[in-house]
Amino acid sequence: MDWQFILSVSLTTAFGPQAVVFSLAAIGLNVHFGYTGLVNFGQVGFLAVGAYTVAMGVDTFGLSFWLCVFLTFLTASVLALVLGVPTLRLRADYLAIVTIASGEIIRLVLRAARFRATTGGAAGIQNFAGDFFDLNPFTGGRKALNFPGTDIGVTYSANQLWVLFVGWSIVALACLFVYLLVRSPWGRVLKAIREDEDAVRSLGKNVYVYKLQSLAIGGVIGGIGGIVFAVSRQSVVPDSLGTALTFFAYVALVLGGAARVFGPVLGSIVFFFLSAFVDVALREAIDADVINFLVGSEVGVVRNILVGGGLMTLMVFRPQGIIGDKSEVAVSVRR
Repeated sequence: MDWQFILSVSLTTAFGPQAVVFSLAAIGLNVHFGYTGLVNFGQVGFLAVGAYTVAMGVDTFGLSFWLCVFLTFLTASVLALVLGVPTLRLRADYLAIVTIASGEIIRLVLRAARFRATTGGAAGIQNFAGDFFDLNPFTGGRKALNFPGTDIGVTYSANQLWVLFVGWSIVALACLFVYLLVRSPWGRVLKAIREDEDAVRSLGKNVYVYKLQSLAIGGVIGGIGGIVFAVSRQSVVPDSLGTALTFFAYVALVLGGAARVFGPVLGSIVFFFLSAFVDVALREAIDADVINFLVGSEVGVVRNILVGGGLMTLMVFRPQGIIGDKSEVAVSVRR
């Protein structure tokens, strides 16, 4: 088995565009769940809004790519208001129900044949990020960055490097923004709401408005993740924005540690490293005849079982995640 190849592919995946997207999605969920105690199962809806605001704005309406990026802040905020206004005065489980339904409703509307002229229907929209890649300072073919003296490293194309440079810079800015936010008086109110919103209300704070603000801020961060998702693929297809993305983002959040600024980022990197490592290691073992009871088509299922089992073990022995605090994940829905 070629362990250098296995580690190289795993590292390339761990720091690739998917990890950027899920880092941003999980940072948004961290604002919702980790700091405010909001149970949002529809973060994929914010990703879809971000992706399609850019794709439709450029391809369908002929707007500037950079204007569409700005418009994502508006569209994601509007979605947060639509979801939050009728539910945030109620118990937390109502928000969970509404958000998980909203993500699926958005996907079905985007793929509807009736709106094909606007959304592209089930085929989606392609090749809309030309303005972004026109600024790419990286040229040539694929770039390999290896550890000295080894063949272990990461390999990306010039366009991927540009996406990763911008994407990880945005992740760093998002982490800095959240760090400053939660250490402000506003952020301390959020954490107090998570612990006991009745006590916060008794002190004269408008809990409802704070929740709306939190939902909008986390949603906008998720919407930016949707932009990275769309740009990295140069394509958006409704069926690629399924409910599972939200739960993978939650896995990244809980794995790294909820209510920790870098928890979502660490969780995303570790999750994608482990997924790629198990997948490639199993395929290499099959090719080397080390494992003779599996075929290649079964690797994906076995990988999910093994990674899922590892996550279950983590939740048993360290439910707060890698760098988290156990008290941060105890959220009551009886509100």
